[in-house]
Amino acid sequence: MFALTTFTLAAAYLTWSLICLNINYTRAKTIGIPLVRLPIDPLNVLFQVFESHVWALLDRLPLKAVLPRWTTYARRCWFLEDKAETSLRLGKIWGLVTPVGIYVQLNDPEAINDVLSRRLDFQRPTEPYKILEVFGPCISSATAGDWARHRKVIATPFNESIMSFVWSKSIQQAQDLVSCWLEDGLRSCSKDTRTLSLNVLAATGFKKSFKFRHWKGNEIYSDLNLSYHDALQIILDNALLLLILQPKFLSSRYLPTSWQRQGAKGSGGLMTSLVRAGDDYYTGSGDINTRSKGLSVDEMFGNIFVINFAGHDTTANTLAFGVLLLAAHPKIQTWVAEEVRRLGKSTNPESWQYNNMFPKLVRCQAVMHEILRLYPPVLALQKGTRSAIQVIHASNCTIAIPPNVQVFSCVPATHYHPDHYPNPLCFEPSRWIKGDVDTEEQIVHPRKGAYLAWADGPQVCPGMKFSQVEFVAVLACIFQRCRIETFRLGAEDDEAMKVRVMRVLNDCDFQLLLRMNDAEKVQLKCVRV
Repeated sequence: MFALTTFTLAAAYLTWSLICLNINYTRAKTIGIPLVRLPIDPLNVLFQVFESHVWALLDRLPLKAVLPRWTTYARRCWFLEDKAETSLRLGKIWGLVTPVGIYVQLNDPEAINDVLSRRLDFQRPTEPYKILEVFGPCISSATAGDWARHRKVIATPFNESIMSFVWSKSIQQAQDLVSCWLEDGLRSCSKDTRTLSLNVLAATGFKKSFKFRHWKGNEIYSDLNLSYHDALQIILDNALLLLILQPKFLSSRYLPTSWQRQGAKGSGGLMTSLVRAGDDYYTGSGDINTRSKGLSVDEMFGNIFVINFAGHDTTANTLAFGVLLLAAHPKIQTWVAEEVRRLGKSTNPESWQYNNMFPKLVRCQAVMHEILRLYPPVLALQKGTRSAIQVIHASNCTIAIPPNVQVFSCVPATHYHPDHYPNPLCFEPSRWIKGDVDTEEQIVHPRKGAYLAWADGPQVCPGMKFSQVEFVAVLACIFQRCRIETFRLGAEDDEAMKVRVMRVLNDCDFQLLLRMNDAEKVQLKCVRV
């Protein structure tokens, strides 16, 4: 009886899915773009749970040649694996049709710029981002009407005075990092960059300094009165668990007491603006105009979590990608070091002034741009129409998008398209520089819609400059007096080493953000020069 019931339900679900797929396909044909039918929606919760295990099994079997093409788009990380292959085959605007909906895929810069600049016409769906409301509502999950209030408060602390502080703390952390690598060896690049990024964030939050130390995976916190730094580390190291279970579950009295911690109050720095926003919200509770300028307590905590989560993992992962990429490309590493040593070899990095040094380190900035072109932390920027038809203006046509259709700006497809970047598969930071040393090198600014590492338009990442300042400071400190090299395997030559490292770099997974599966497969060493 149970087997019959299960079979009947499965058959009914399959039939209903095929009917919905056909309805959506018929509707999608009115858009007039190439379409791909996908019988399983990639956002299906049950499928997401088992997806990685299914592909892990199928990838071990010699089935790749016989699997239907649509299976490419059923993988979690398909945007990066596909790169620009589908757009080169179907065009820069095409659509995925599933039983659940229609997903228009864009990698035409004009179309992307048009969509991202029209925040109210193409709105970011709030439902997928509700998972980020770990401690309260936040800018990522805010509705279109509420977004501006969140954005104004969050953007306020990211000013030039904070950037100067970020610069000095990043240099301090990088110097400690290099000292550890020289004395104790480079044990885990990815984990050490996470520690460094955490220390910079924690210091900026309350203007307190923290000593860098190697990552310790088995560290246990027994003190109930945790510092902000330690509490933040626990939260960020367990972010995925928090997003799935939510804090209310983790504070249950039936769970082990070791899972529960209570922190003390802190004060200062980056958090001051958010606290003042709370003051505006509550002191203006009788005045709708004043109240609309602030954030509630829950919103403050929600945004603090999102700022730290995004700022921590994105910069840490970018640094990890960068160290391995430069180890695999010694000539580019030398090219970067030439700039750093020309500008500051004879001086202590602690004397480097942000206003003077940061703008001149254009090669370091170019390296970051190129890393994020190849390995963007977010693979697609999701928007959608609401109750009205919206017209997208592309480079050579206009397209009418029906109501309730999702529109994705595909980041890897845009970054890897040869029309936008020649030799797109190659790591070439020099593509971001114009001029030469004699005439002063300058950063090339890409055309609108062709570079999406920090998104674009009104909803561009508010922490963009923060991440750039931190990355450049760390990279400059490392290569002022050191080189990063790989431990060779046997008689491995430069080309074989590069292939091996690139294999590790390209073995990525997307869990909230893009990251390497196992960066420690490549053993590195830091060598003083």
